[in-house]
Amino acid sequence: MNTLLWIAQILLGGIFLFTGASKLFAYQKLVKTLEGRSKGGQIGLSRGQAAAIALLEIAGAAGVLLPFDPWPPYILLRLAAGGLALLMVAAGIYHLRRQESASPTVAIFLLALFVIVGRWPR
Repeated sequence: MNTLLWIAQILLGGIFLFTGASKLFAYQKLVKTLEGRSKGGQIGLSRGQAAAIALLEIAGAAGVLLPFDPWPPYILLRLAAGGLALLMVAAGIYHLRRQESASPTVAIFLLALFVIVGRWPR
């Protein structure tokens, strides 16, 4: 089970590191791509808002990927995964309001919940 949880944590961390870095460092290209394939037109996020979300995503990814936990047992990991799960709830609402598919956000939300439940102390 520990191996499966580490695989889920690496997937979760990789997804959020990639999306956070793209929001932070390639904002214009991201906006152009998203507006091109969206039904809703403009993305409705300023560069500052996207940078704040990106920093939250990168911090959550770092919390999920840390190989040690400064507080026992896995408190930081569960808080980071919980923050990422809440971020996915907000992203799902955002995508539904724009009449886009929320399936990827639901899948990532479930992955974060799997990490939280799997690392819960017994």
